Amino acid sequence: MICPVCGGRQIGKVGVEQYYCWDCCVEFNSHTDKIVIYDLEEDGSLVAWEDYYIESDEVVQVVDEGIQAIAE
Repeated sequence: MICPVCGGRQIGKVGVEQYYCWDCCVEFNSHTDKIVIYDLEEDGSLVAWEDYYIESDEVVQVVDEGIQAIAE
């Protein structure tokens, strides 16, 4: 699993299809065709990023481009 925000690999699973990135401190889910990013508030509540919905195909493309850049 790779973080859709920062591309980091320090990902933990916090629930069913719910993940936490230790590098950029956001949560995201992938149980639909879109990945939704959340900020974690001090009180533990999640606040969705309004303008940051990623289509699953876009994430695959970004990951593929990153792997290709590493290979070069």
